[in-house]
Amino acid sequence: MADSRSAAVRIARAAPAGIARSEYARRRARLIAGLAADSLAIVPAAREQLRSRDTYFPFRQDSDFLYLTGFSEPEALLVLVPGRPQGEALLFCRERDAEKEMWDGPRLGPERAAEECGLCDAFPIGDLDDILPGLLEGRARIYFTMGRFPQLDRRLQSYLQAIDAAPGSGGSPEMVDLDHLLHDLRLYKSARELRLMARAAEISAEAHRRAMARCRPGLYEYQLEAEILHTFVAAGAREPAYPTIVGGGRNALVMHYCSNSAPLKNGDLVLVDAGCEFRGYAADVTRTYPVNGRFSGAQKALYEIVLAGQLAAIEQIQSGNHWDQPHLASVEVITRGLVDLGLLRGEVDGLIESGAYRRFYMHRAGHWLGMDVHDAGDYRVHGQWRQLEAGMAMTVEPGIYMAADDEQVPEKFRGIGIRIEDDVALTREGPQVLSSAAPKTIADIEYTMREGQDLVQEELW
Repeated sequence: MADSRSAAVRIARAAPAGIARSEYARRRARLIAGLAADSLAIVPAAREQLRSRDTYFPFRQDSDFLYLTGFSEPEALLVLVPGRPQGEALLFCRERDAEKEMWDGPRLGPERAAEECGLCDAFPIGDLDDILPGLLEGRARIYFTMGRFPQLDRRLQSYLQAIDAAPGSGGSPEMVDLDHLLHDLRLYKSARELRLMARAAEISAEAHRRAMARCRPGLYEYQLEAEILHTFVAAGAREPAYPTIVGGGRNALVMHYCSNSAPLKNGDLVLVDAGCEFRGYAADVTRTYPVNGRFSGAQKALYEIVLAGQLAAIEQIQSGNHWDQPHLASVEVITRGLVDLGLLRGEVDGLIESGAYRRFYMHRAGHWLGMDVHDAGDYRVHGQWRQLEAGMAMTVEPGIYMAADDEQVPEKFRGIGIRIEDDVALTREGPQVLSSAAPKTIADIEYTMREGQDLVQEELW
């Protein structure tokens, strides 16, 4: 148990550096280099979201805006103007306000924001109507993602209508979606980004270990969730990257179950899908284990198939392979395993071709991971699966789900849901599993759960 406690100490104390100002500048420079010379790009900050009456959700910055600026306040706008002599990167943000800062916390204000973010210039957001229309004039293109910020959409449309109506106007600029260019940049992680992602995965793995060690019949799902969240916050990861899923028994069959309100029953499995966000980067980890600490024969048989499918998928995360190869590897292993158990009947190739396996494995094996848990980046390029390259990061999460009312499978398998998910970065040396510290083999899970009560007693003592 000393090893577990020392791991907790490492989680609490170790912390990689955040993204440097120079890296934000390089990101902006790369994006500007991809813009047309006579264009302009607009990237808005997130808005504060009302929770109820006059109470707001904790603010979380828009990922695209954060990626380019590192600026964490709402009511802001980044404008990139290629070739502008006075400076290509401009910020609009809130002014300092002593009275509001007394209630809501400090603001940087335009002058300090420009300095700290390494931007060319910054202006009060209240001056947007006076400055932005002039920047738009004479531009052939505006790179901006419509539909996500309706108020800004309407504002831009009014600017463009005014340009169209102006005497001698050559017409308003063409609107071009920014997502493709920007999200292609976000797809490739720098060394510092991968260190932050590894940290998020390390914290998440320790949270899974903690929940696993404390799991027992009679607890409620939300009590395991509390163990997860405790570990996140204690390690400096103040927010989960997505709503935590703790699904005991048949609740594991609901892909995005997050009620987490049911009691955990002896003999059931519990599926825990939880990852923290650390300094803007997400982890996404799933473990499935027996509530009482011991897999039954049926549970073990299905679990071993899912684990084998996951390991086969991870092996296919290699530079030069395409995005779909890890998924196909997991499908083949899982289909073959289900045939061996008699849960599918027929030739493996035919069952794959017909999609018969989807009755038990209905989702894909993973997704991009980064600042968002379902991160930016196209999976296909020009109609073909994207080729995997160093710097990409993704999840690998195959599963098997046996409907509780499926009378075509033996009763011992019904109502079982299993998913195993890890975070994987593709490096020049091959795939690196960032979340490997979370127990995953049957032997490691049962050992962790068996020793869990001793750990609890040691911590109380």
